[in-house]
Amino acid sequence: TDALALDLSGKSRQIVESPLYQKTFPNIRLSKDTNSKSHWANTYNGDRYAVAVGGSVTGMHAHVIVIDDPINPREVRSKADLETAKNWCKETISSRKVNKDLTPTFVVMQRLHQDDPSTLYIERGEAAVRHICLPGEITPAVKPISLQDYYQNGLFDPVRLSRPTLDRMQVELGQFGYSGQILQDPIPLGGGMFKPERINIVEYPPGIDAFTKIVRYWDKAATKGGGDWSVGVKMGLHKDGSYWILDICRGQWSSDERERQIVACANRDGKSVRIGIEREPGSSGVDSVKDSVKRLSGFRVYPNLASGKKELRADTFSVQVNAGNVYMVKGAYNNPYLEELAYFPNGKHDDQVDASSGAFSMLDKQRTRLGIL
Repeated sequence: TDALALDLSGKSRQIVESPLYQKTFPNIRLSKDTNSKSHWANTYNGDRYAVAVGGSVTGMHAHVIVIDDPINPREVRSKADLETAKNWCKETISSRKVNKDLTPTFVVMQRLHQDDPSTLYIERGEAAVRHICLPGEITPAVKPISLQDYYQNGLFDPVRLSRPTLDRMQVELGQFGYSGQILQDPIPLGGGMFKPERINIVEYPPGIDAFTKIVRYWDKAATKGGGDWSVGVKMGLHKDGSYWILDICRGQWSSDERERQIVACANRDGKSVRIGIEREPGSSGVDSVKDSVKRLSGFRVYPNLASGKKELRADTFSVQVNAGNVYMVKGAYNNPYLEELAYFPNGKHDDQVDASSGAFSMLDKQRTRLGIL
């Protein structure tokens, strides 16, 4: 925030003005012309400019850039706040360099999300970035690995972060918070909301007669070549009460290509498979569903207005997954699907989870016949 950025800048200025600093560097004084909390300079043409994430740095060029905690645990739950922080790091502050080859950037932050701002730098690889990672307790995430030698009884700081303190923090922060803020790994150890290792993967599905109902549910997007995915999860309810993931169709398509894929899947599945389509709020969501229903003439199509938090919609399906009551047919889609479940709800993508929640809801919905209906 602006308040914190200005407070830290003011404290830094106080150090320069302190007797010890002045004794150590007697020739350096603060400039009278540029001496505010946000921007102050010294008599040797050095200056410090402080700004909050998202703030303007137009006209400023630095020899050293330090980014400290560009996003907090509350903001990381918002996709909009997450994108704001990432775009500011990537598009704004990265260009504010005196020398593009020599000006270093230091990013100091705790890991909060699979796709948080630190990912922008880590993904550049070891040739471009030096990554130092110090989790609160020793894990394979420690980087460089030689720093493990400095841990005492497996703890990074046995005084401030003792074992009892860490145990208490794990309760206070919860599994997601502890995994990111203390272990520096946004994937909760042992899985998060879902335990994907409990999904039973089989080579071949049972015959169609073994299922009481089969559906394919679509979570639609229109992001050709990037962004969110359009996903159609085909799921069946077995006569023994188990749930089967029979196929997943997934792609980053344009609107027209997405609709062609939906029709193609419907033709492959056959008319016995019911089709669910998530409807986004607003008139555009209504028009999109109407277009899909029109193209799927002859098939049983059920538009569904998704409401409530994604975690709540996924809750009942996660119960079945974690109980070992979900089976999945072996295929190329297995690993991306299991990975998304492991990250949810802190993952970069949640489209497959949304589609699975919708399919499960269609299968689990109890229907009552009333008279001739």
